[in-house]
Amino acid sequence: MARQPAGGPATLPQAPARPLVIQLEEVTKTYGSGEAAVHALRGVSLEVAARDYVAIMGASGSGKSTLMNIIGCLDVPTTGRFFIDGIDSGALDESQLAVVRNRKIGFVFQSFNLIPRMSALANVALPLAYAGVGQAERRRRAEAALALVGMESRMGHKPSELSGGQQQRAAVARALVTAPSLILADEPTGNLDTRSSHDVMDVFDRLNAAGRTIVVITHEGDVAAHAKRAIRVSDGQIVDDRRMADPDGYPPLWRQGEPA
Repeated sequence: MARQPAGGPATLPQAPARPLVIQLEEVTKTYGSGEAAVHALRGVSLEVAARDYVAIMGASGSGKSTLMNIIGCLDVPTTGRFFIDGIDSGALDESQLAVVRNRKIGFVFQSFNLIPRMSALANVALPLAYAGVGQAERRRRAEAALALVGMESRMGHKPSELSGGQQQRAAVARALVTAPSLILADEPTGNLDTRSSHDVMDVFDRLNAAGRTIVVITHEGDVAAHAKRAIRVSDGQIVDDRRMADPDGYPPLWRQGEPA
């Protein structure tokens, strides 16, 4: 029998806590003043750790879009504090916030936001150009990101030559190419048919299974079902926060026979 150390029973070492990618502390957001003031967020506190996969849901006017703008460093709180990957956004000026958006957050939008005259490869490489990455390295990383989302055979195609689902996968590749701490997707299936929506959500599932931290803003229950955690916002407050899968485990709908 193993001997116990003097002073009490042996204890197992604690697993290190996963770093927080998102941390909101009593965040409010008010537009206007006086009787015309609109209180979009009312004291929201939220933590999202690395490797988690979170869906934020809510009706129009619930505050979910304002919350997304805060998380994406597109807006700042009226009161309270917001940290992205440990960085206090309130301590940054606009140029510093732009650097954080470029390096820490990969955005995926409902409308794809691809530049029509540029190929998929050039669109995906664009954030790296803004970051000052050399041409050869930009191409290598953009090709790798497109391959990761199953677009290796469409790299030279312009957006008009791609289906909606292919355009959104190219947009996901663009979000990935800077190796951000967070992928932030705003209604990513809103402009897609059912099959393309499934394809895009499968991409998110695979990315999270491989360790990416993802937050999806959605009003669709079938999209939220892919996440490990579902948060519902109403009247500027979090009214429900439900865990569907372990943050260190696989997404609940990920097809585990597929490579991550």
